[in-house]
Amino acid sequence: MEEKTPTFNSIFSIDCLVFGYEAGELKILLIERNEEPFKDWYALPGYIVKQEESLDDAAERIIYELTGLRELPMKQFHTFGDVDRHPKGRVITVGYYALIRINGQKELRSISSMARKAFWHPVKTLPKLAFDHSDIFNTGFAKIRRRLTHQPIAFDLLPEKFTLTQLQGLYEAILDKKLDKRNFRKKMLSYGYLKELVEKQRGVSYRAAKLYKFDRRKYAKIFQNEMGPTAS
Repeated sequence: MEEKTPTFNSIFSIDCLVFGYEAGELKILLIERNEEPFKDWYALPGYIVKQEESLDDAAERIIYELTGLRELPMKQFHTFGDVDRHPKGRVITVGYYALIRINGQKELRSISSMARKAFWHPVKTLPKLAFDHSDIFNTGFAKIRRRLTHQPIAFDLLPEKFTLTQLQGLYEAILDKKLDKRNFRKKMLSYGYLKELVEKQRGVSYRAAKLYKFDRRKYAKIFQNEMGPTAS
């Protein structure tokens, strides 16, 4: 007897973790849902992949429609496929993450009726999210913490010019622990990819600190064939 070809009824979605850093706080981009299921809940920006588009194209489209942001450096980090993760049927989601500079943005523009608004929310006070988005967040955040120890991802969150205090504050926000100031600075400067600038901080009431830039070319040259550095 001829075997029947199986039918496929699963669909794919994209869920995005977009991190920013502002005023000493690590933040995550969220939306407020405007449709069921989980209407009025906070959620990660995400939606269904269209039949005619690739996963990367879908991630770019979805993040633009829900937040108004374009051309983010999105990277896949995990696939979530629990059978009952969506109440309407089998939905397999691919998680993407991006680290960007907030640049003073408070609330973003959503052009999709699915989201009432998009906004930045502090990671430290993150509420329970719709669907399994809290699990998606925890998985992605854990991966970013691991990558921080051997890749220069922190500099994607900082201004182009920054102080060592700002750099340490970001590491502490991501790792959720205090770092020894002297050891941290000594270690970071020893790697050779921070460029000290002539400029100093402006508009501060305290003694202005030196500014630095991350030298990507020097980093690539130093660590081309090595595992990157670890901060502690």
